[in-house]
Amino acid sequence: MSMHNLVVRVERIEALDGIAKPLGDAVKKVVPAGRLKDLLSGTWLGHSVHPLLTDIPIGSFTSATLLDLVGGRRGQPAANLLATVGVLAAAPTAAAGLADWSDTDGPGRRVGVVHAAANLVGIAFYGASISARRRGNRFSATAFGLMGMGTMSIGGYLGGHLTLVRGIGVNKTLMEEPSENWMPTITDDELVDGKPQVVTVAEVPILLYKSGGNRYALSNRCTHAGGPLNEGEFDESTEAGPCVTCPWHQSVFSLGDGSVVHGPAAVPEPSYDVRVSDGMIEVRPR
Repeated sequence: MSMHNLVVRVERIEALDGIAKPLGDAVKKVVPAGRLKDLLSGTWLGHSVHPLLTDIPIGSFTSATLLDLVGGRRGQPAANLLATVGVLAAAPTAAAGLADWSDTDGPGRRVGVVHAAANLVGIAFYGASISARRRGNRFSATAFGLMGMGTMSIGGYLGGHLTLVRGIGVNKTLMEEPSENWMPTITDDELVDGKPQVVTVAEVPILLYKSGGNRYALSNRCTHAGGPLNEGEFDESTEAGPCVTCPWHQSVFSLGDGSVVHGPAAVPEPSYDVRVSDGMIEVRPR
C-alpha cells in the first residue's frame, strides 16, 4: 500500500474527531481573531509563517544527528546545542501550526492531529537525546536522535500532504485568470447600495459592492479557504475603509484594494478597477 493510500485511511478515522474538536476549540479560545492570530497566521508576511519556522528545528535536529553519527566526542557539545535550539524553536513553530490547523475541518483536521502528534513524539525523542548526551551516553543520544528524525520525517510527510494534496494554506484564487481588458458585468441600476452582488466573468466569481457612490470589485473567493465573501459581513466605518469579513474564518479584507486587514488570511484578495460605461458596470484586474 502506498503512503498516499495510508494517509487517505487516516483521513477517514472519525475517532480522531474526538481529539481534534476539543483541541481546535481550545486553540480558538487561546488565539482568537486579533493581533496574535494575525502574527501566527502570517498576515504580515504574505503567506503562512509556519513553513518558514519549520526550517529552524528541522535544520537543528538534522545537524545534531549528523554530528552524533560522524562528529565523534568532539562534536557532542555542538550536537547538544543544536538539539536544544531545535527543541526551543519547536514551540513557536507548533504555535503557528496550531493556529493554521484550527481553521481546518474534516479529513485535513484529522491528518493534522496525527501530523502534530508525530512531531511531538519526535521532539520528545530529541529531548531524550539531549538528556542522554549530558549523561555522557553517546550511543543512547544517537539512537534517540535517529528515532526523533524518523518520527519527524513521518510528520513532515503528513505536513506535505496537508499542503500539496489537501491544498491547506494554498491561495484559493491562484487559478483565477480573468481577461486583462474591461469586462461588462451588470447594469449600474442592478447594484443597490449596501447589497453585495456576485457576477461571473470569464468563469471567475466577482463580488460587486456599492457604497456612497463608490463601486468596489474583488474576487468572491476568500484567498484563505475559498469562503464566499458575498455571504460575509460588510462594514463601511473601519479605519481601512469599507471592508468585508469572510463568513468561514473571519478574515477581513479591504474592499478598496483587497488588502488583508485581519487574518487568518495572508494573501490579499484579487481586486478590480471598476467603471460605468453606458450604464453598464465594467471591471478589469488591477
